[in-house]
Amino acid sequence: MRKIIDLKKQSKKAQKAFHAQQRGSWNGLNPITRVVPNGKAYSRAKAKAEARRRAHRTWYMARK
Repeated sequence: MRKIIDLKKQSKKAQKAFHAQQRGSWNGLNPITRVVPNGKAYSRAKAKAEARRRAHRTWYMARK
């Protein structure tokens, strides 16, 4: 029969191994919290991209 030693009295290496065993797997999921951007908020990058698309579209139509 194994002698039970209090976790706090074990070595740091043994404590680390115990805690690693207790933790589960994320199964490929990234644990970083993600925030959905506000659709109503003004986005400078979105506005620039739209302006570029509009300019390209008018240039392309003028070539035809």
